Amino acid sequence: MTQHLTLQPSALAEYQAWLGTIKQRIVSVRLRMALAASRELILFYWDLGAMISQKQAQSQWGDKLIAQLSADLHKAFPDIKGLSASNLKYCLRFFQFYSADAPIGQQSVDQLPWGHNIQIFTKCGSVAEAHFYIEQTLEQSWSRDVLALQLKSNLYARAGKAVTNFSRTLPLPQSDLAQQTLKDPYTFDFMAMTAPYNELDVERQLTQHITQFLLELGKGFAFIGRQYHLEMAGNDYYIDLLFYHVTLKCYVVVELKNRKFIPEYAGKLNFYLSAVDSLLKREDDQPTIGLLLCRDKNNIEVEFALRDMNKPMGVSEYTLVETLPDNLKGALPTVEEIENDLQQLQEVEDGNSNGGSQ
Repeated sequence: MTQHLTLQPSALAEYQAWLGTIKQRIVSVRLRMALAASRELILFYWDLGAMISQKQAQSQWGDKLIAQLSADLHKAFPDIKGLSASNLKYCLRFFQFYSADAPIGQQSVDQLPWGHNIQIFTKCGSVAEAHFYIEQTLEQSWSRDVLALQLKSNLYARAGKAVTNFSRTLPLPQSDLAQQTLKDPYTFDFMAMTAPYNELDVERQLTQHITQFLLELGKGFAFIGRQYHLEMAGNDYYIDLLFYHVTLKCYVVVELKNRKFIPEYAGKLNFYLSAVDSLLKREDDQPTIGLLLCRDKNNIEVEFALRDMNKPMGVSEYTLVETLPDNLKGALPTVEEIENDLQQLQEVEDGNSNGGSQ
């Protein structure tokens, strides 16, 4: 049930005048809204949020204001969507979230649909984080569902965080672009692995879920092959995963290790990068980049291992969803059984303590 304001005549007149201003604003943009002009709609929601914020600051009406405003606007404009109390609250949050930053006209929020904007300003902790997701959405053309996945996986905290030697092995601006391309950790939560498993099992799952894998890697990665064969000096070698990055204009060698990083892994990856540069790289390609994915790492140890490597490479962790084999699931105690065991153990200890004190 809608709560209505109880106002003195003077306050009611003030409210009616203010309501009339908003009605005029709606009428002025109605045509553009009907044509689904996303930018004008976002700007309107910004203005509406600003007007609500200002009115709340000037009065004691609180949340009742939004309910009353929604009811009155629906009555005046029954055919216009976006005037529900919940959406008016989003308008208010939208304005409050960005109001301390640059003016709305200087931001790129008006280039995204309203649904995308709601995802961003309700899930981000800062304007800087929000701008990151806005830029990524525009650059990579994320749908709302993909944006939701990237927010859930906290891409902002992971992007560009891999330990690399790019600043020493690649020229600017290639080194900066390559650094931002890699993440740490990579989240492969679209895979459910049953222990025990090895690197080949992980590779197989990644290539079976190549669409989700490429989404996690980011824009620009083109999949070349798994266990990619190279022949050198009569010997056969196999790269775990080989990609070509269309923006960086280079091959990317990905090596998977189902264990903690050790320095020897960097040496093997350096060897593979030299091989790809010699056998596959064209004259107009940039130097091949390596990405070593491990289950765990010590960043200081990785930095030392990469210090004298002459090929550009980075090291990141990756996480999976691990499941138990079916034949073990029933053999494990439930939470209730563990709690009962702990309670019985406590009772025994209490009994021994009391017996000892007599």
